Amino acid sequence: MFRHIVLFRVHDEITDADLSDALSALRALGDDPGIIEWNVALSLDTRKGRIIVEDATFVDAGAFESWRGGADHGRVAGRMAQISDWWVGDIERS
Repeated sequence: MFRHIVLFRVHDEITDADLSDALSALRALGDDPGIIEWNVALSLDTRKGRIIVEDATFVDAGAFESWRGGADHGRVAGRMAQISDWWVGDIERS
């Protein structure tokens, strides 16, 4: 299995409506046959601002690479780059 975790630190000036749109777009990315588990949520801890947590498990690294190379992922990633900074953790799991 392959685990993909992303923390998006949403810029302070982003409106709640734009944040809601971002959450919806990220959640929609989880509809892929190579994904075992897909969770997107706003962090309960707001001490460092608004953080979106994306936590996904893929069948394997190949499924992840296929998903990451898709047009939908590219579109959403481009939008997230405009409204946030992010940190990614990708790990193999047995």
